[in-house]
Amino acid sequence: MQTFELQAKARTADGTSKARAVRRNEMFPAVVYGHGMKPLSIEVPDKAFLKAIHTKAGANVLITLQVEGVKLKESTCRIKAIQNNPVTDKIDHIDFMVISLTEKITVKVPVALLHIEEAPGIKEGGSLDLVHREVEVECLPTQIPEKIEIETKAMKINDAVHAKDLILPQGIKCMLPPDEVVLAIHPPREEEVKPAEEGAAEPEVMEKGKKDKEGEEGAPAKAAPAGAKPAAAPAAGKPAAAPAKEGK
Repeated sequence: MQTFELQAKARTADGTSKARAVRRNEMFPAVVYGHGMKPLSIEVPDKAFLKAIHTKAGANVLITLQVEGVKLKESTCRIKAIQNNPVTDKIDHIDFMVISLTEKITVKVPVALLHIEEAPGIKEGGSLDLVHREVEVECLPTQIPEKIEIETKAMKINDAVHAKDLILPQGIKCMLPPDEVVLAIHPPREEEVKPAEEGAAEPEVMEKGKKDKEGEEGAPAKAAPAGAKPAAAPAAGKPAAAPAKEGK
C-alpha cells in the first residue's frame, strides 16, 4: 500500500470564520485523532492533500502525518472522512485517524469489472446490475488492495456474483454476507405490448345500427285498404284536422 507524507500545522483557533481563513491560505482545516490521543486540530496544504487522494490508492491512501511543533505517538493515519461544501462541493474539512500498521482495520475498496463488454449476457441485451460499487473488507493497513477485480466475460443472463465468489488476496476478509449479490445480469426488459384499443369495432356496429334504423324509418308505408280515400294533405300553414270520433 502506497504511503504519502503530509506536512501539517497545529491549529489553535476553531470556528467557521477561522476555518474560512485557513482555506483562503490554501490549506484545509482538519482534525487528527485515534489510538487514545486527544483530538488535535490541524491544517494541511490543499494541493498536497489533493495529490495524495489522486494516487491509485484513492481515499485509502496511508498518510504519514508530520505536525509542526507536535510529536505524534503514531504518525501513520488514514482518511476517516472528508466533508464537502454542499454548494461548491469543495473540501471543507478532513478527519484523519491514527492507525497501527500491525492492527487490522475495515475499509471500502472499489470494484472493477473485467471484460464486461464480452459477457454473453450483455451481448444478448441483458442489463447490468452492479449492486456494490465498493466492498468493505478487513485487513492490515499495509494490505489494503487498490481494487477488487471481478471477471465477467463468461457471465450469462441471470448469472450473479455473490460475496462468497469474490477472489481476494490472502489476508483480506470480505465483510459482506456470503450470499450477498455484488453483481448480476438481468434479462432484457420486455417492451410493453399495447392491448388492442377497446371500442375499435364500435363505430362500425354503431354505423350499422344507424343504417338499420334509418332503413326502418325510410321503409314504404303499408298500403291503405281497398276503397279507402287517401287523406288530403293539409293546406299550407294550417294544421291537419283531427280525426272524427267514432259513434257520433
